[in-house]
Amino acid sequence: MELSFGLIINIIIAIYLYVDAKKRDKSAFIWAILGLIIGPLVLGIYLIQTGRKLAGWIIVIFAIFWVILIIVLGVLGAIAGLLF
Repeated sequence: MELSFGLIINIIIAIYLYVDAKKRDKSAFIWAILGLIIGPLVLGIYLIQTGRKLAGWIIVIFAIFWVILIIVLGVLGAIAGLLF
């Protein structure tokens, strides 16, 4: 069974969120589940919530740009598939 790179990243983020949220008396299970599903965006929001605003905003901005890039490339690929 092969795991994709994105899934591995989300698992690492979920583990980090679980461990760090437990240290800070936050809802560790909820943060871990959200991190597993949504990944970097949740990590950025968590960092902002816990006072690490610069790193959090950088991660949130990159995550949003990544999603926009994937959507644009998907639309362009669909258009190219229809034309060619």
